[in-house]
Amino acid sequence: MVSEYQIRVQPYIAANERLLREWVAEHNGFDVRTLTALRILRRSIDARQRTIFINLKVRAYINEQPGLDEYVVTHYPDVSEYTKVIVVGAGPGGLFAALRLIELGLCPVVLERGKDVHERKKDLAQIAKTQQVDAESNYCFGEGGAGAYSDGKLYTRSKKRGNIEKILNVFCQHGASTNILADAHPHIGTDRLPRVIENMRNTILKSGGEVHFQTKMTHFILHGEQVVGCVCRNLVTSSEQEFRGPVILATGHSARDVYRYLADAKIEIEAKGIAVGVRLEHPASLIDQIQYHSKQGRGKYLPAAEYSFVTQVDGRGVYSFCMCPGGFVIPAATDKEQIVVNGMSPSNRGGQWSNSGMVVETRAEDIEGEDPLRVLAFQEQLERDCWQQGNRKQTAPAQRMADFVNKRLSFDLPRSSYAPGLISSPLHFWLPSSVSHRLQEGFKAFGRQSHGFLTNEAVMIGVETRTSSPLRILRDDATLMHIRLQGLFPCGEGAGYAGGIVSAGVDGERCAEQCAQWLESQ
Repeated sequence: MVSEYQIRVQPYIAANERLLREWVAEHNGFDVRTLTALRILRRSIDARQRTIFINLKVRAYINEQPGLDEYVVTHYPDVSEYTKVIVVGAGPGGLFAALRLIELGLCPVVLERGKDVHERKKDLAQIAKTQQVDAESNYCFGEGGAGAYSDGKLYTRSKKRGNIEKILNVFCQHGASTNILADAHPHIGTDRLPRVIENMRNTILKSGGEVHFQTKMTHFILHGEQVVGCVCRNLVTSSEQEFRGPVILATGHSARDVYRYLADAKIEIEAKGIAVGVRLEHPASLIDQIQYHSKQGRGKYLPAAEYSFVTQVDGRGVYSFCMCPGGFVIPAATDKEQIVVNGMSPSNRGGQWSNSGMVVETRAEDIEGEDPLRVLAFQEQLERDCWQQGNRKQTAPAQRMADFVNKRLSFDLPRSSYAPGLISSPLHFWLPSSVSHRLQEGFKAFGRQSHGFLTNEAVMIGVETRTSSPLRILRDDATLMHIRLQGLFPCGEGAGYAGGIVSAGVDGERCAEQCAQWLESQ
């Protein structure tokens, strides 16, 4: 017999398989000796009261053996002799588009301007050492995209857009822990995600697809109103090469040269709102104490605590974004003369600090003009201002949280996870007033909601600007094809249609499906 139960237990029981099995048997009236296996299907933490509980959905196998597979396996056939489809970008949108194309009997040709995930890691290490950013290999560009080295969180609210369970199962098939199928806020971890991404690339290659690194798309090949391929520049040899086929454009939210090419080529785009602000970093132990209502913090059985805040100030949202418990702050710039920060955390979330983006909603109409690149220009100006405040290096301007709220300069700064270093700076003075005022009021509101959160033990690090794409590449809602150009499928976060790893993966699959349908109709 197989039965499923919704249960609510204390953390020490959830953490101990023997105790959990005994609890399930006792509370559901069967002999624990008949319980041959117990699988956790869903897991979440209820920390609303002082007594913390773990909510679990479990499947009990009573006098019955479970199947061997904990996840659904997808079959990828050999497509080496089939029709080629160009996928520009090897982030989650591009990778999942490529894998779905293989399922559908099409041959993906993946073009990635950056390096493979291992070579890329070497360039990331150099940023803190040399204070220089490689414009083609950094925290945003390279195999895996911005998600590869920025935490690997898999939580999304985009439930209606596609098969989220499929995305998680594909990750498991390529080496991710099956915990992601159960956790309410699944997370792979910065230390484990690169290997998963490499396995996904190997699946593409074994199935006859192609993956080209350091291959930068410069422009489309057009035949009338149809995209029939693209031209790329090899960044090692500087030679040009043509790739023929319909194009799934999944370049990520930081490919500004692509955005400028689209604007210059009169390919329809529109300005889109973003959110901008700072990275806010607390000691992880303090966040644990606040969220778990205990001076002892997380204790032995609980993970590093998470938080989520949102409020409205003067008609615009102020909220936490991409919270990284037990993580660290990273330099995420993609070119010279800019500072951008992001957060990431390893799978065990065992670091000394916890951070999140604290950002203010900025709408396209908040920025004067009609230029579709105006939000991008606003984003760039903030990053240049931050670079100048940081002594024109990757040393990031920073301010203690309570000092910022009270408009005081911080004469010293706490220790931080940000490897290139911090420099004290009056963020309250030089950030746009529309941002600084709303952040100040938002922090006051969050401090009222959560006693101890608004503190000078926390440090604000500037600036967080790459929360999403600053424009949208216009496409038809039904076919996902560009509104004018046949054969062009704008995809994922960079095209303005996703907001994270899972939603980008879902959009990649949908674009692959629509591309296959379009090819069948030709």
